[in-house]
Amino acid sequence: MGFLDSLKAKLAPAKEKVSDLAQQHEGKIDQGLEKAARMVDQKTKGKYSDKIESGTGKAKDALGRIAHKDDGGTSTTPPAPPAS
Repeated sequence: MGFLDSLKAKLAPAKEKVSDLAQQHEGKIDQGLEKAARMVDQKTKGKYSDKIESGTGKAKDALGRIAHKDDGGTSTTPPAPPAS
């Protein structure tokens, strides 16, 4: 067994735990992402709104994949409304 195989085997339980926690708290994490995005957008006075929106969307997609990996990786979280 190679080093990477050994490392993957040791990290498997942690990966499962992260997936379970992401699924249980997906709504709270989603709200936190939205709140952080709004705060950063306000602090930058909207200068980077498109990049913030894009990054938030990618983070939500990743969260959905992690939380719903057992059911095909689709998230039930509706898309976020555009930042104003």
